[in-house]
Amino acid sequence: MSKEDKMLEELKKIRELLTPKPAPPAPAPKGMWKEFMDFLSKYKVMGLAVAFIMGLYLGNLVQSLVRDLILPVIGLLIPGIGNLSTYQITVLDQVFGVGAFLVALITFIIVVFVIFLIVKITKKWGIE
Repeated sequence: MSKEDKMLEELKKIRELLTPKPAPPAPAPKGMWKEFMDFLSKYKVMGLAVAFIMGLYLGNLVQSLVRDLILPVIGLLIPGIGNLSTYQITVLDQVFGVGAFLVALITFIIVVFVIFLIVKITKKWGIE
């Protein structure tokens, strides 16, 4: 065998090694329950659901705190207003619920601040 034939044989071997192998066949279907469990674990759906429910009730708790404790105290500090959570302004037979808006606004600010603190602490601890 000549030197060129040996080189040609080596090049053919290299080509065979570099040629991509066909993809393995798709795994057999696992069944609906197994796929569902894989979905839950892959996308961490249970953790997301728990976080959503906790966030919902945290919002309700903060809303009650603002409506029932914080705004009445502010109303005591400002003479003549009373409970700010029920404060309304009437203009041309239209009633504007300023108190309800204040409750929603302060609730939003407190919830966003709590979420900010949670994210900051988890990043500090290396949890993401």
